[in-house]
Amino acid sequence: MAVISSASPVSIASLFRPIRKYPTLPDLVITATSTSCLSSLSQPMDDRQQPGSKKRVVVCGGGIIGVCTAYFLAKKGAAVTLVEKSSVACAASGKAGGFLALDWCDGGPVESLARASFNLHRSLSEELNGPDSYGYRPLTTLSITVTESGPSSPSGSKSSGDSMIPSWVDGATRGPRTIGTTQTTAQVHPQLFTRTLLNTAVEKYGVEVVIGKLEQLRVEEGRVGSVVLEGGRVIESDSVVLSLGPWTGKFEMLASMFRVSGLKAHSIVLEPKDPGAITPHALFLSFHPQGGKAMDPEVYPRPTGEVYICGMSAEEEVPDDPEQIVGNPASIAMLKRVGKSVSSHLREGEARVKVEQACFLPCTDDGVPIIGEVPGMKGCYVATGHSCWGILNGPATGAAVAELVLEVTHNLDRAGVVGARSACLITLLSILLVVLVVSYVIIFQDCWFAIEFYNCSLVRRF
Repeated sequence: MAVISSASPVSIASLFRPIRKYPTLPDLVITATSTSCLSSLSQPMDDRQQPGSKKRVVVCGGGIIGVCTAYFLAKKGAAVTLVEKSSVACAASGKAGGFLALDWCDGGPVESLARASFNLHRSLSEELNGPDSYGYRPLTTLSITVTESGPSSPSGSKSSGDSMIPSWVDGATRGPRTIGTTQTTAQVHPQLFTRTLLNTAVEKYGVEVVIGKLEQLRVEEGRVGSVVLEGGRVIESDSVVLSLGPWTGKFEMLASMFRVSGLKAHSIVLEPKDPGAITPHALFLSFHPQGGKAMDPEVYPRPTGEVYICGMSAEEEVPDDPEQIVGNPASIAMLKRVGKSVSSHLREGEARVKVEQACFLPCTDDGVPIIGEVPGMKGCYVATGHSCWGILNGPATGAAVAELVLEVTHNLDRAGVVGARSACLITLLSILLVVLVVSYVIIFQDCWFAIEFYNCSLVRRF
């Protein structure tokens, strides 16, 4: 077991496996004892945290949600320990596409969360030199229908002649539509983004990273008091945040309250011989393979010169051992067919297959993330279930959870929902209010704006 701290500038690199290997999320099978029949969340705080001392917070999980939470907690003055068994951003947070959209969640329960987080990504990019550090860039997003060509008509000659289609997209295409502009869509390299954020949290704000397997939460008089790692190490804490992604369901206590399933998604990363020919256009396809049903893969060129292609998803049981996660050969083969049908630059001989991979996205039954304090366990918070929007909504979720953990109740009071939290309800809109306030503070240098919410009856109950 190793402890990585800001005092060791070289050690932070040891947390990360080489990016091209795209390792998987560690086994986070957690047991918790004495967690039933606990007292109400409305009980007063105990006196373990002395006035003026830093609040001790343990964040469990080194994916995008956990890292963003640790970053904002530490930035606000908490003493943060991030526990990760394997390596940071080694599952979906390292294998995702990194696509960001301002308004694609509009009309749904996470509309405000998504909009706030899109703006937080922009401000973080300015703070952390995103374009150079992790490939942040605005881009145009297109919807295109692509038909797979037969062997006698390979890609290399456009069928539509539409000037809207980028020159490198030279397959059999039709019906292009612009569905995102440089004002409303952007991208990051998710693994590099997560690593950059953690590096900053360690070096600038003193986050400690512990490599170890989480075994147990210890609860004292209805309040979380410490976490226990494999091997017996105990980390005392005033609060704990469980950001376990698709492994949330392996935690028996949480599994009894809600269901988080795993959606297995496949992807490949290609390296074209001529990356300069690939323009910054994200493609959302209606792909019609020969002899098969239409499907909806996605293609994301990256400023690194790579092209990321994803799709072929299905709900499966999340294995206990993340090292067991491998891509389905048929799904990987189909994604290669998508690539060569879209562009001659992506066909065999013109592009090297750099990565073939699969990961699990954490999904809830109703598609709404689970964010807030666990009923019956004061000081224990959960943040999970973001599905395919984890990279987009990571910063806003982390900022919101930081506000909840540090009990910045004046923001929650403005939404009139503090009573709901005391009644063991997780109130999503209260979190969204916090997030919007936080995002505007960051973007506009502490200038506060009045924010009005509607439909305030939306709450999430365990």
